[in-house]
Amino acid sequence: MLIWHLVAASLLLGQYALQTTLRMGIALLCSLLFTFVYAKAALRSRRAEQVLIPLLDILQSVPILGFLSITVLWFVQLFPGSLLGPECAAIFAIFTSQAWNMAFSFYYSLRMLPKDLSRVADLFHLSAWQRFWKLEVPYAMPGLVWNAMMSVSGGWFFVVASEAITVSEKTICLPGIGSYIAVAIAQRDLTAVGYAIVAMLSVILLTDQLLFRPVVAWADKFKFEFAESRDAPRSWLLDWLRQARLWGQLMTAPAILWDRLRMLGPRRPAGRRPLRIPLPRLPFWRHIDPWPDWLWLGLLGAAAVASIVLLARFVLTEASDAEVAHVFVLGLYTLARVLILTGLASLIWVPIGVLIGLRPRLAQRMQPLVLFLSAFPANLLFPVVVSFIVAHRLSPDIWLSPLMILGTQWYILFNVIAGAAALPSDLKEAAANLGLRGWLRWRRVLLPAVFPSYLTGGLTASGGAWNASVVAEVASWGTTTLTASGVGAYIAQATVQGDHPRVALGIAVMSLYVVIFNRLIWKRLYAFAQRRLALD
Repeated sequence: MLIWHLVAASLLLGQYALQTTLRMGIALLCSLLFTFVYAKAALRSRRAEQVLIPLLDILQSVPILGFLSITVLWFVQLFPGSLLGPECAAIFAIFTSQAWNMAFSFYYSLRMLPKDLSRVADLFHLSAWQRFWKLEVPYAMPGLVWNAMMSVSGGWFFVVASEAITVSEKTICLPGIGSYIAVAIAQRDLTAVGYAIVAMLSVILLTDQLLFRPVVAWADKFKFEFAESRDAPRSWLLDWLRQARLWGQLMTAPAILWDRLRMLGPRRPAGRRPLRIPLPRLPFWRHIDPWPDWLWLGLLGAAAVASIVLLARFVLTEASDAEVAHVFVLGLYTLARVLILTGLASLIWVPIGVLIGLRPRLAQRMQPLVLFLSAFPANLLFPVVVSFIVAHRLSPDIWLSPLMILGTQWYILFNVIAGAAALPSDLKEAAANLGLRGWLRWRRVLLPAVFPSYLTGGLTASGGAWNASVVAEVASWGTTTLTASGVGAYIAQATVQGDHPRVALGIAVMSLYVVIFNRLIWKRLYAFAQRRLALD
């Protein structure tokens, strides 16, 4: 009887795992499309960059619960009487946990594009489309692959909230591992929680072997180096596909079809293409005619003022001025936690990530473990954390804080591993020939080389910690609930009560802190890395 029970549970969890994986796969494809379009749009226009990058900071700081509370009703009303609405809402929630990190990675990789490669593209007269696919995407591919892996794992972190959706005081549980975990936690069924963890581990291992490891091995050929790496990552699936004749024919079929379609189109007149020498850019024109810039900044300022006025009118219908000031103080508490936890995670994971990234075989062995740890939902640890705090009479303001960085610290590790793995072999050989060892090697070669990648990981980790504060500053197990002082707990409590003005107030304060901190700290560090540490 027990064996049949285990078989039935395995089949059911297998079906749930497939449905959750399908949602995450659709969200990943949407995230890739969003990444390419958004990052390229921000890079092409300085004025668009002034809007899109701060907007990305705000979107990254908006909690997943905030997106759900806004979008669920819209999707349900868009598809009335159908589960398609909740399905779209769940996919969109998973998308919001993936897209911002990938967009940041791709955008800042393009910002660090070596000038030599850009000049070569100009000399070959590559069109914008050719430049994007032949230069920019290949150069950013190693970092983008690692961040895509991290984004998928981050989607697991919020899959519980996305598959168990509450609409008008009614909970809609979509079939999937996330809703299975939510029901198991509500019923305090530790056995079911164990089954869910085993199912998650199985899906992560299969995804690593069938998707991520082949993609990592394939993306290694895009490393910017002059000497071939001696210890490149390998994948048994990629080796098998490269040897399969049928797979090679399938891969060449799209290129052949594209060439045939181009032959059917209008042909250019025969003759030699005239040589076009790219003219140098003249930045002084911007100083001669500053009115377009001033007009653009004026429009942005007017839009910001109008948004603040509308938000203030909406918030002040329920909250007083004293409460608004109190929420800003709560934001300072959460800011202190984010700074301390991000700093501690950096001290721990930067050296470990460099050591792993310099050893591709070790990176492949550690990859499934890191994926599983980063995908582990924090709410599964709530029973242990709550019981430990209550038993020892500890302060929730301190001991609930590690839950904020539990799922986001891996952004630092993944990006540092990607930066160390992309370190050119000729640079490592030059350091060895110069006799650089110990701390001198770290200070002159390794840390400067991984610093741009660390910035992407640190920026995303700090934004993810702000996001996770909504879940981490309020921990429940059964009838016991612990609350830490912070803007995340304020948003969580307002969300449960359905108090939309206070939800908007908490999200606005959190977004304001994130944007100011990113503008003052992270943006200046990126400018320093682009100016001093680019591989030109």
